[in-house]
Amino acid sequence: MLHRTLCLTSALALCAGAAQAEMNFNRIASFPVVMNMAEGEDTTRETSPEIIDVTADGMTLVYTDSPLGVLGRIDITDPHAPKPLGNIALPGEPTSVAVIGGTAFVGVNTSESYTAPSGMLKAINVVSGEELASCDLGGQPDSVAKAQDASFIAVAIENERDEDLNDGVIPQGPAGDLVLATLKDGMLDCGGITRVDLTGLAEIAPSDPEPEYVDINAEGEIVVTMQENNHIAVVSKDGKLLSHFSAGAVDLEGIDATDERGALIFTESQQGRKREPDAVKWLDNDHFATANEGDYEGGSRGWTIFHQDGTVVYESGPSFEHAIVQIGHYPDKRSDAKGVEPESVTAATYGDMELAFIGSERGSIVGVYDVADLANPVLKQLLPSGVGPEGYVTIPGRNLLVSANEKDLIEDGGARAHVMIYELQDAPASYPMLTSEGADELIGWGAISGMVADEGGIVWAVSDSFYGFQPSIFKIDTNATPARITDVIRITRNGAPAQKLDLEGITLDGKGGFYVASEGRTERLIPHAIYHVQADGSIANLKGEIGIPPELAAVEKRFGFEGITKVGDTLWMAVQREWNDDPKNHVKLIAYNLETKEWGAVHYPKAEPATGWVGLSEIVAHGDYFYVVERDNQHDHRAVTKKIYRIPAAEMVPAPLGGDLPVVSKEEVRDLLPDLTATGGYVLDKVEGLAIAADGTAWVSTDNDGVDDHSGETMFFSIGKVSELNIN
Repeated sequence: MLHRTLCLTSALALCAGAAQAEMNFNRIASFPVVMNMAEGEDTTRETSPEIIDVTADGMTLVYTDSPLGVLGRIDITDPHAPKPLGNIALPGEPTSVAVIGGTAFVGVNTSESYTAPSGMLKAINVVSGEELASCDLGGQPDSVAKAQDASFIAVAIENERDEDLNDGVIPQGPAGDLVLATLKDGMLDCGGITRVDLTGLAEIAPSDPEPEYVDINAEGEIVVTMQENNHIAVVSKDGKLLSHFSAGAVDLEGIDATDERGALIFTESQQGRKREPDAVKWLDNDHFATANEGDYEGGSRGWTIFHQDGTVVYESGPSFEHAIVQIGHYPDKRSDAKGVEPESVTAATYGDMELAFIGSERGSIVGVYDVADLANPVLKQLLPSGVGPEGYVTIPGRNLLVSANEKDLIEDGGARAHVMIYELQDAPASYPMLTSEGADELIGWGAISGMVADEGGIVWAVSDSFYGFQPSIFKIDTNATPARITDVIRITRNGAPAQKLDLEGITLDGKGGFYVASEGRTERLIPHAIYHVQADGSIANLKGEIGIPPELAAVEKRFGFEGITKVGDTLWMAVQREWNDDPKNHVKLIAYNLETKEWGAVHYPKAEPATGWVGLSEIVAHGDYFYVVERDNQHDHRAVTKKIYRIPAAEMVPAPLGGDLPVVSKEEVRDLLPDLTATGGYVLDKVEGLAIAADGTAWVSTDNDGVDDHSGETMFFSIGKVSELNIN
């Protein structure tokens, strides 16, 4: 049910009837949950916030951390500066949590095996960590929900299947059920447990219901999804079955349903796709919303509003996914499966705005919908989240929304798991920074790499090898807010998509076309090369291809061209990292004269990293200087080097390859770390694009890796005119 709360001081303008069009959620903080580990603990272990709730005063977040087997706590007294409160150890795997007052009710999985499931419902004092009560649940708990009058707790006992047994097909006993646990004066009454049998209801595996998620409305009615069974049931607070029905199926049109082809093509369909809902949330006492993540047979890529009698009031179809496509968060590697996988849903009333929040697990996005008209929800915003958002909590009394993002990429050298905090503000939306909304066709994009500025506020950008079967040049209008991709040029050879390219740089040829730089990778038969692309996207065979000379080929490594710029008849390319003949912490800036066909280079002195590596990711000539982006490969709070430097153009005099190269000097122009955290997120590792317009206005972009083990977030922002920056 949408909770209406009294307005606090911070929400006075909202409550006084300020223009709702000006109210937007903006992220204000990101908390890496590794910070909750105690001093001396092994911080290289996986840690993962999944389901999250908040104490009654709205000041302490409480989340489950399955890999660590703990309950985590965060102080949000100042939501802009969350502080760690440490972890509470549990005797098993926490699966869900609901907080009443200052007591956390936690489902703990203690199962020995899939065939011998077990678990407990524990009541824990959030402040002290003291266990107040513990009830045997008789099975493996999944979702936990609290009654709004604090009279009972509902627990979905999933008794999940073994996905390696019979390809995960159910039935696989023992069957799950629904547990209702009575609360007396806020305390668990283990003698007051009611078990609700859900067998015999679903058409799919009726002997093996696997309850997934529960929620309770103001009348004490419980809605429970059975994801694998594609079924939904509504149960009264005394355990009586009120209704049950199939979650049904959706016909999807205009989607990308083909995996692993490195191209975004939204012309396919999936017919009769089972919804297989995960999370469910009451919107009022008669209607609830489901996030249709899907399991092994389904996933309809959207969300649905049902009446509790089973009537579909609203179906999003592919519209939610299409909106995610437009902001560059589409996970192409999930195309043949479940696409963006909406997994989470919650709802609340902020002032007089009735809102639902839909979380895309694979797109790492939170959709904010106005659901005042249940038959016609309106998508208001898309908020960037961490990797794999799992749970949300709304705090309307403080104008806050919080997401728990479960994916910890420590083993892959990526971003750590985060909890993110958003505030409803009388301010413009800070995200997205780049979108293809409004284009004549649905333009999917991602992995933005090199950029170049053109006249009239236009920036051209290329995507890298993640989309190897669809190399593209995107036309970006920076006059719009957010900046808009208005068109796309597909790069071709002989009329077909040009393959074996890893586009990392682009510059104008002065005649309506482009020169693009491709980073090579010999073991994948991708050459280090420059290509001349015509205005229509075509590359002329041989004539339009410039391979590197033998002097470079003899010393090459895979870390090649990262950026290209043109000065007169000369192309300059930045090499990302040292090749075999480079001194330590020096990389080449390579020159190629289009008229004389001569190659040359200078050496650039880059920073020495304390951890990982540092390299160049862009080069742009403007006025009396060449500008380069120097970055490390570190994420979030571990990032050190994300900077723009300039080199006097007078020093860019190439020497012949194969001999000693002159070393150029550099001056720091901009430390980008404050820019990269300006929207409340963690530092993204790949700052890869820099474009400088004729008037000196500079644009910076980040590469989102095609949303592969990445949050999908792309930052695209101006740092002003380079002539007006403070040079260090």
